Amino acid sequence: MSLRPEYRTYHFAGHDEHVLCFGAGSSRQILIIPPLFDEMNRCRRMLAQAMRRLAESGLGSMLLDLPGCSESLAELEGQSLGTWREAVAAAATQLGATHIASLRGGALVDHGVADLPHWRLAPAKGSSLLKTMIRTRIAGDKEAGKATSEVELMGAAKTASTELAGNLLGPAMVAELASAEPAEVAKLTLRTLGQDIAGSTLWLRPEPQDDPTMSAAIAADLDQWSASCGG
Repeated sequence: MSLRPEYRTYHFAGHDEHVLCFGAGSSRQILIIPPLFDEMNRCRRMLAQAMRRLAESGLGSMLLDLPGCSESLAELEGQSLGTWREAVAAAATQLGATHIASLRGGALVDHGVADLPHWRLAPAKGSSLLKTMIRTRIAGDKEAGKATSEVELMGAAKTASTELAGNLLGPAMVAELASAEPAEVAKLTLRTLGQDIAGSTLWLRPEPQDDPTMSAAIAADLDQWSASCGG
């Protein structure tokens, strides 16, 4: 089994979306749903290192790009939590995922294949992600000498695409985020950062950073978990 990264794709809505893979050939293939929006960029290196450790232990893992994110040719403003959920289901089916793991906002879109075992680390509500992005937009506008309020932004977002924290989000995405919570699934394992998993809140950092301790803890826990629930 190769320990080198591989790049595969899954097809969704007319586009081939990219997937970073480690451990091709393993009977266990864990599909990892990253945090959403800017949190995704801050955690990608840490997750890639966790995947490498999983491969060293004989496990396969896949980190997908959601439509409209990273190298995707799809437009972000045309996406919603619903389309992302469908994309996750398509990726899981096409790539042969046996388990699904998600972090933070990834838990809002991870349940497209509900019968697979699910592992969630620090799952976040959509309203929490939305409020953080709104605060970032308001702070940026203030620095530029413009007064903006949450009420104004939410009102505008009902009918037009709105830029929040560098993300151009369509009305459907904003509306879904306002009330979205991680869905219940039959086979669910929850993990808490600092209790079950050692590490730091990388998603709150101003710049992407690494956390080798967190990568090792996630890999070890995913290995034990996936073996205990059908792997």
